[in-house]
Amino acid sequence: MTDHTVKHSTFTLERIYAAPPAAVFAAWSDRDTKARWFAAEDGRYSLDFRIGGTEAVHGGDGVDLVARSEYHDIVPDERIVYSTALFADEVLSTVSLTTVRFARDGDGTRLVLTEQGTFLDDQEKPEWRERGTGDWLDALGRQVARG
Repeated sequence: MTDHTVKHSTFTLERIYAAPPAAVFAAWSDRDTKARWFAAEDGRYSLDFRIGGTEAVHGGDGVDLVARSEYHDIVPDERIVYSTALFADEVLSTVSLTTVRFARDGDGTRLVLTEQGTFLDDQEKPEWRERGTGDWLDALGRQVARG
């Protein structure tokens, strides 16, 4: 019998961007713009940004990683809620629920991202996910700064 483990983790990350909420939201919702900061190395990247729409990101160094997301709630310029299943070599590694909130902060935007994750069989560590998410939020900031 194989030992199967489950680890639950929640984290919240905040960023301030020097652009209005509409601009930051647009960088998240437009396929070509999001591909630049989120999936630059993925020629198969897809985004159908609507409630019930899906997103797929492929990658990995020697491992076939696929993240498939579904959008559950979208309030333009204010909120996005989506779930993601991450597979490594076709084996389910994590399932998560993510909420992204956009709020005016002076002339800019305060983005607050909260992710609740279920990590299966130690295939991914919660701290890896938090660090990776922080990295792509930083890439979003660079994209927004470029306009």
